[in-house]
Amino acid sequence: MKVVGQNRRATYDYEIIDTFDAGIMLLGHEVKSCRTGNVNLAGSYVSLVTGAPVLKGATIAKYQYASGLDDYETGRDRPLLLSAKELKKLQTQLLEKGVSLIPMKVLAGKHIKVVLGLGKGKKRYDKRQKKKEQDVTRKLQQGVDY
Repeated sequence: MKVVGQNRRATYDYEIIDTFDAGIMLLGHEVKSCRTGNVNLAGSYVSLVTGAPVLKGATIAKYQYASGLDDYETGRDRPLLLSAKELKKLQTQLLEKGVSLIPMKVLAGKHIKVVLGLGKGKKRYDKRQKKKEQDVTRKLQQGVDY
């Protein structure tokens, strides 16, 4: 499957514990727009509305060749499709304090899928420590002396 949209801040802001693949309910022109890569997951999140997961804040641009879509909402809420077993597991894990469900990638193949990450938010000092570790490993790989 081809990655057509990615949330790069997800791994920076959250420590990902587990991942899930979920289907997404889209309109016909939204599927075509997704396949061309017109998906933006920045600032999007997943919430459980009456027990069903819903993707909120994701932007899927209007398909450029579609006509008659004058009142199309690009940032509308889109229901996600998960198996009952996965949904039950998610609901129990989301009851913990500080755990969130974050959309990480949108994959396009025969079907459009969303990779969801179950993660805990990182603190500012965790992010700084991770950045320092990356700088040290980069300098060691380049062979630069301190």
